Amino acid sequence: MRIRLAVILLAVLPAGCTSLFFQPHRVLVHTPDQLGLAYRETRFRTEDGLELYGWFLPAKGSPLGTILHLHGNAENISTHFAGVAWMPARGFNVFVFDYRGYGASEGQPDLEGAQKDIDAAMRTLLARGDVDKDRIAVSLGGALAVYNVAHSPFRDHIRALVIESTFSGYVEIAREKFADHWFTWPFQWIPLLTVDDRFSPLPVIKTISPIPLLILHGDRDATVPVHHGRELYDAALEPKQLWIVPGAGHIQAMRETAQRDRLVEYLRAALDDHHSAARSISR
Repeated sequence: MRIRLAVILLAVLPAGCTSLFFQPHRVLVHTPDQLGLAYRETRFRTEDGLELYGWFLPAKGSPLGTILHLHGNAENISTHFAGVAWMPARGFNVFVFDYRGYGASEGQPDLEGAQKDIDAAMRTLLARGDVDKDRIAVSLGGALAVYNVAHSPFRDHIRALVIESTFSGYVEIAREKFADHWFTWPFQWIPLLTVDDRFSPLPVIKTISPIPLLILHGDRDATVPVHHGRELYDAALEPKQLWIVPGAGHIQAMRETAQRDRLVEYLRAALDDHHSAARSISR
């Protein structure tokens, strides 16, 4: 009986490591028009032929720039877009999309495929006639965003990267989750053998520079503890900022108007600084 139980545990726990990072939902439960937002459905293809689905939310008035929003590992855009629904009213276009295997996007989720998905989304943005190709920021993404921007063939168009509640590494956060429960505590070694750590942000975050980097983290984040944000900040190069938001939990750093105002000013400065530098070079 003990041997049989051990075999079951060893078979189940690696599968749990995979589901830790991918928890997609297929059903779209909300749409932007329910919040009074205009939007355009967008379908586009990845380099390996999958059709992905997203929404383009146009800015109200003349756009200050365009935000490529990369949502978290659970559910789909219909439950995540509310976190950036305030941005069109503040002058930003927002493009949100679902990775492969999420929502109405084809395929099955995996880390390498998600990088292809982000590249396809950026390629789609750059092809739009209503988007200034030199005023794009990647915002509120996490580990996927860091790795992608570090390696992106489109990084010359990215003026800022904003990440929120981001863990420093896939193995590290999985190990911590195993350590959180008495039942899984003895199996903290499992992620070392089963989790793909190639796309972790910590080893590559220094290569984000010279793109401005803003790291947001709530000091009460129980899902991804704040020490991950500090580790990423310490490893990054200038220009960089770390905002630890008192009282905020997981992906709650932008829930208050004051923090949203601060983020808008940060993004405006990042976009304007680039244009000032570009004008100086052209003279």
